[in-house]
Amino acid sequence: MTKVALISGASRGIGLAIARRLAADGWSLSLGMREPALPDFADESRTHLQRYDAAEGGEDEWVAAALRRFGRIDAIVANAGLMIGKTVIEAEDEEFDAMLAVNVKAPRRLAKAAFEPLAATGRGRVIVIASLSGKRVKSAKSGLYAMTKFAAVALAHGIRQAGFDRGIRATAVCPGFVATDMARPISGRPDAAMTDPGELADVVAMLISLSNTASVAEFAVNCQLEEFF
Repeated sequence: MTKVALISGASRGIGLAIARRLAADGWSLSLGMREPALPDFADESRTHLQRYDAAEGGEDEWVAAALRRFGRIDAIVANAGLMIGKTVIEAEDEEFDAMLAVNVKAPRRLAKAAFEPLAATGRGRVIVIASLSGKRVKSAKSGLYAMTKFAAVALAHGIRQAGFDRGIRATAVCPGFVATDMARPISGRPDAAMTDPGELADVVAMLISLSNTASVAEFAVNCQLEEFF
């Protein structure tokens, strides 16, 4: 039976690249988008579109709709993200709460909603698109974002711990600058000097294809030389 993946933030950037790669690999897809639109590469018979905004919730409804359409869920990719470039001192609580809602709470709710269907397959896969900002604080302006991405990495570990005995494997994928609309104005780099979204899609495809005895808790990807990553 064809495997099914749910991907949030699937309308552009990393999420769209992951959807393209998994479609090419033969997966059926349930794509969470704020403005649902069928991608040009998608097979309509194997693609479900769900209006989904990570800031608003609705994960239970999304999972239920995907199950009605496909009858199973083999993987979720929590990709939707929000970046507000402020220091931990200058930011307001409302801005911190907004990033927590999208970067941490929404992926947790999605994993919770899909947990039983994932476990039912015996090899459910959860990918949390975190960031190298979840491993270090690179600059003052990335500090608030880093707080949420550290939490996102911890979330992936928590899901891995909760689901390991039931065949669920979770990975925090931690990229540096990726050539997307989010990173371009921050990095000031040309696309050729950043990681291509398609390369991250290849990483995700590899991770979800691994067996239960090849669990990867974190996967760091960088476009530049740093002390550790």
